[in-house]
Amino acid sequence: MKKSRLEAFSDGVVAIIITIMVLELRVPAPGKDGWRDLLPMLPFFLSYILSFINIGIYWNNHHHMLYLVDSITGGALWANLNLLFWLSLIPFGTEWMAGNHFSTWPVAMYGVNLIMCGVAYTILQGVLASHCGKNSELAQAVGKDWKGKASIIIYAAAIALAFWRPWLSCSLYLLVACMWFIPDSRIERRVRGADRHKHE
Repeated sequence: MKKSRLEAFSDGVVAIIITIMVLELRVPAPGKDGWRDLLPMLPFFLSYILSFINIGIYWNNHHHMLYLVDSITGGALWANLNLLFWLSLIPFGTEWMAGNHFSTWPVAMYGVNLIMCGVAYTILQGVLASHCGKNSELAQAVGKDWKGKASIIIYAAAIALAFWRPWLSCSLYLLVACMWFIPDSRIERRVRGADRHKHE
Protein backbone atom coordinates (compact mmCIF):
# COMPACT_ATOMS: atom_id res chain seq x y z
CA MET A 1 0.00 0.00 0.00
CA LYS A 2 1.06 3.59 -0.52
CA LYS A 3 2.82 5.46 2.26
CA SER A 4 1.10 8.85 1.86
CA ARG A 5 -1.71 8.14 4.32
CA LEU A 6 0.73 6.95 6.98
CA GLU A 7 2.80 10.12 6.53
CA ALA A 8 -0.25 12.40 6.71
CA PHE A 9 -1.62 10.69 9.82
CA SER A 10 1.78 10.74 11.55
CA ASP A 11 2.27 14.44 10.78
CA GLY A 12 -1.16 15.21 12.21
CA VAL A 13 -0.51 13.30 15.44
CA VAL A 14 2.87 14.98 15.92
CA ALA A 15 1.26 18.40 15.42
CA ILE A 16 -1.35 17.59 18.07
CA ILE A 17 1.32 16.39 20.52
CA ILE A 18 3.23 19.66 20.17
CA THR A 19 0.01 21.66 20.53
CA ILE A 20 -0.89 19.85 23.76
CA MET A 21 2.55 20.60 25.19
CA VAL A 22 2.53 24.29 24.35
CA LEU A 23 -0.92 24.70 25.93
CA GLU A 24 0.68 23.78 29.26
CA LEU A 25 2.76 26.98 29.09
CA ARG A 26 0.19 29.15 30.83
CA VAL A 27 0.72 32.91 31.08
CA PRO A 28 0.91 34.54 34.54
CA ALA A 29 -2.30 35.88 36.06
CA PRO A 30 -3.45 39.42 35.08
CA GLY A 31 -1.39 42.05 36.86
CA LYS A 32 1.67 39.83 37.06
CA ASP A 33 3.56 41.46 34.22
CA GLY A 34 7.15 41.52 35.49
CA TRP A 35 9.92 39.20 34.39
CA ARG A 36 10.05 37.68 37.89
CA ASP A 37 6.49 36.48 37.40
CA LEU A 38 7.79 34.19 34.66
CA LEU A 39 10.21 32.36 36.98
CA PRO A 40 7.64 29.79 38.19
CA MET A 41 7.20 28.82 34.55
CA LEU A 42 10.91 28.08 34.06
CA PRO A 43 10.69 24.29 34.77
CA PHE A 44 7.79 24.01 32.33
CA PHE A 45 9.64 25.97 29.68
CA LEU A 46 12.81 23.87 30.05
CA SER A 47 10.80 20.64 29.92
CA TYR A 48 8.95 21.92 26.87
CA ILE A 49 12.22 22.71 25.06
CA LEU A 50 13.61 19.22 25.75
CA SER A 51 10.41 17.49 24.66
CA PHE A 52 9.95 19.71 21.61
CA ILE A 53 13.48 18.86 20.46
CA ASN A 54 12.88 15.13 20.99
CA ILE A 55 9.60 15.14 19.08
CA GLY A 56 11.18 17.24 16.33
CA ILE A 57 14.01 14.72 16.03
CA TYR A 58 11.57 11.82 15.64
CA TRP A 59 9.51 13.73 13.08
CA ASN A 60 12.65 14.66 11.11
CA ASN A 61 14.11 11.15 11.04
CA HIS A 62 10.70 9.59 10.41
CA HIS A 63 10.35 11.81 7.34
CA HIS A 64 13.81 10.91 6.03
CA MET A 65 13.26 7.21 6.65
CA LEU A 66 9.94 7.13 4.79
CA TYR A 67 11.51 9.01 1.89
CA LEU A 68 13.44 5.83 1.10
CA VAL A 69 10.31 3.67 1.19
CA ASP A 70 7.98 3.23 -1.79
CA SER A 71 5.27 1.19 -0.09
CA ILE A 72 4.31 -0.10 3.34
CA THR A 73 2.71 -3.19 4.87
CA GLY A 74 0.03 -3.71 7.51
CA GLY A 75 2.83 -4.52 9.96
CA ALA A 76 4.42 -1.15 9.27
CA LEU A 77 1.11 0.58 10.03
CA TRP A 78 0.95 -1.07 13.44
CA ALA A 79 4.64 -0.40 14.11
CA ASN A 80 4.03 3.26 13.25
CA LEU A 81 1.02 3.40 15.59
CA ASN A 82 3.19 1.91 18.33
CA LEU A 83 5.70 4.74 17.85
CA LEU A 84 2.94 7.37 17.86
CA PHE A 85 1.50 5.89 21.07
CA TRP A 86 4.75 6.35 22.97
CA LEU A 87 5.30 9.80 21.47
CA SER A 88 1.80 10.80 22.56
CA LEU A 89 2.79 10.15 26.20
CA ILE A 90 5.58 12.73 26.09
CA PRO A 91 3.28 15.67 26.99
CA PHE A 92 2.19 13.80 30.14
CA GLY A 93 5.81 13.12 31.13
CA THR A 94 6.79 16.69 30.33
CA GLU A 95 4.06 18.13 32.55
CA TRP A 96 4.73 15.70 35.41
CA MET A 97 8.47 16.34 35.35
CA ALA A 98 8.08 20.13 35.25
CA GLY A 99 5.31 20.22 37.87
CA ASN A 100 7.55 18.35 40.31
CA HIS A 101 10.67 20.42 39.50
CA PHE A 102 12.60 17.52 37.98
CA SER A 103 12.29 15.19 40.96
CA THR A 104 13.37 11.54 40.88
CA TRP A 105 10.36 9.53 39.74
CA PRO A 106 9.07 11.94 37.09
CA VAL A 107 12.57 12.21 35.58
CA ALA A 108 13.00 8.42 35.66
CA MET A 109 9.62 7.81 34.04
CA TYR A 110 10.39 10.42 31.39
CA GLY A 111 13.45 8.30 30.56
CA VAL A 112 11.33 5.14 30.36
CA ASN A 113 9.07 6.96 27.89
CA LEU A 114 12.11 7.97 25.81
CA ILE A 115 13.42 4.39 25.80
CA MET A 116 10.07 3.10 24.59
CA CYS A 117 10.02 5.74 21.84
CA GLY A 118 13.50 4.63 20.79
CA VAL A 119 12.53 0.94 20.82
CA ALA A 120 9.34 1.69 18.85
CA TYR A 121 11.28 3.65 16.25
CA THR A 122 13.80 0.81 15.93
CA ILE A 123 10.95 -1.68 15.42
CA LEU A 124 9.38 0.51 12.71
CA GLN A 125 12.76 0.93 11.05
CA GLY A 126 13.32 -2.82 11.09
CA VAL A 127 9.88 -3.61 9.68
CA LEU A 128 10.33 -1.13 6.84
CA ALA A 129 13.88 -2.30 6.07
CA SER A 130 12.71 -5.92 6.01
CA HIS A 131 9.85 -5.05 3.65
CA CYS A 132 12.18 -3.14 1.31
CA GLY A 133 14.75 -5.95 1.24
CA LYS A 134 18.28 -6.38 2.54
CA ASN A 135 19.78 -4.66 -0.51
CA SER A 136 17.45 -1.66 -0.33
CA GLU A 137 18.63 1.89 0.31
CA LEU A 138 17.00 1.88 3.75
CA ALA A 139 18.44 -1.47 4.86
CA GLN A 140 21.94 -0.41 3.82
CA ALA A 141 21.56 2.97 5.51
CA VAL A 142 20.39 1.47 8.81
CA GLY A 143 23.15 -1.14 9.01
CA LYS A 144 23.67 -2.32 12.59
CA ASP A 145 22.25 0.94 13.99
CA TRP A 146 24.92 1.46 16.63
CA LYS A 147 23.69 4.99 17.34
CA GLY A 148 20.20 3.73 18.10
CA LYS A 149 21.55 1.05 20.46
CA ALA A 150 23.85 3.57 22.16
CA SER A 151 20.91 5.91 22.72
CA ILE A 152 18.92 3.24 24.55
CA ILE A 153 21.94 2.40 26.74
CA ILE A 154 22.39 6.08 27.64
CA TYR A 155 18.68 6.38 28.45
CA ALA A 156 18.93 3.34 30.74
CA ALA A 157 21.91 4.91 32.53
CA ALA A 158 19.97 8.16 32.88
CA ILE A 159 17.04 6.35 34.51
CA ALA A 160 19.39 4.80 37.08
CA LEU A 161 21.01 8.20 37.73
CA ALA A 162 17.59 9.76 38.38
CA PHE A 163 17.60 8.04 41.80
CA TRP A 164 20.83 9.81 42.68
CA ARG A 165 21.08 13.04 40.67
CA PRO A 166 18.01 13.77 38.48
CA TRP A 167 19.74 16.73 36.84
CA LEU A 168 22.43 14.37 35.52
CA SER A 169 19.67 12.28 33.96
CA CYS A 170 18.31 15.34 32.19
CA SER A 171 21.80 16.09 30.94
CA LEU A 172 21.98 12.61 29.41
CA TYR A 173 18.57 13.05 27.81
CA LEU A 174 19.90 16.23 26.25
CA LEU A 175 23.08 14.42 25.16
CA VAL A 176 21.07 11.86 23.21
CA ALA A 177 19.00 14.66 21.66
CA CYS A 178 22.23 16.32 20.51
CA MET A 179 23.36 13.01 18.98
CA TRP A 180 20.22 12.92 16.84
CA PHE A 181 19.67 16.66 16.31
CA ILE A 182 20.93 16.44 12.74
CA PRO A 183 18.91 13.84 10.78
CA ASP A 184 20.57 10.43 10.66
CA SER A 185 23.56 10.94 8.35
CA ARG A 186 23.36 7.36 7.05
CA ILE A 187 19.84 7.93 5.77
CA GLU A 188 20.61 11.52 4.74
CA ARG A 189 23.30 10.28 2.35
CA ARG A 190 20.90 7.75 0.85
CA VAL A 191 18.22 10.42 0.45
CA ARG A 192 20.65 12.63 -1.47
CA GLY A 193 21.61 9.65 -3.61
CA ALA A 194 17.97 8.82 -4.29
CA ASP A 195 17.35 12.45 -5.29
CA ARG A 196 20.21 12.32 -7.77
CA HIS A 197 18.87 9.12 -9.34
CA LYS A 198 15.40 10.65 -9.71
CA HIS A 199 16.77 13.65 -11.56
CA GLU A 200 19.08 11.71 -13.87
